[in-house]
Amino acid sequence: MKNIVEIKHFRMDFGKKTIIKDLSFEVHAGEIFGLLGANGSGKTTTLRALLGLYTPTSGELLVDGKPYNAEDSAVTIGYLPEERGLYRKETVIDNMVYFGKLKGLNDPLGWSQRYLKRVKLEDKANLKLEKLSGGQQQKIQLGVTIMNNPKLLILDEPTKGFDPMNRRLLMEIIEESHQKGAAIIMITHYMDEVEKLCDRAILLKDGVAHAYGTIDEIKKAHKNKSLEQIFIDVYGGEDE
Repeated sequence: MKNIVEIKHFRMDFGKKTIIKDLSFEVHAGEIFGLLGANGSGKTTTLRALLGLYTPTSGELLVDGKPYNAEDSAVTIGYLPEERGLYRKETVIDNMVYFGKLKGLNDPLGWSQRYLKRVKLEDKANLKLEKLSGGQQQKIQLGVTIMNNPKLLILDEPTKGFDPMNRRLLMEIIEESHQKGAAIIMITHYMDEVEKLCDRAILLKDGVAHAYGTIDEIKKAHKNKSLEQIFIDVYGGEDE
């Protein structure tokens, strides 16, 4: 099976502190991959290095077989960061149309209007983004992330802070992107999302992989425990 992402012997030091220690894993084209671990385990650092935002101390981080460069990559990437990156002083619709034009949509206004209706925010279209709740802003950010049907989606806690109904809605939208052929790397602390959606996963602690493989393989290696219990065992009851 073709790999869309390859991490090979990745090490990341910040000053004298080592964040990632000799990390290796792959993400297959078209799969949903869970990147798991408590806060500070190295998940976001790995994603930022993969996207070229950090320079690795050593090792290789490849997208479609080469280091990622947004200007010449054959793979379109949609990145939903933990900290959001929209223009808070502009209206919702202006934000979406602007990014739609940047991403080459033929009809960014029409796409944005349809998406807003889907997530029940059509009445917020002409409000400044800063007037929306955090969860509503998150829905807008997800729309911007998926609007050009990227081949690789990187989602950093996409449903953080959502109630069960809105979590389900966002998971449906993410699954639709997967059905269109996107590979998805998802950071989440909801192990039920991982068990339901992910084909494979890796569990990090202190920059080291403590579990890696299909969900069934991970469970089998840990006496068929649930992912939640495996997470608790690895962290030994530590606070996140």
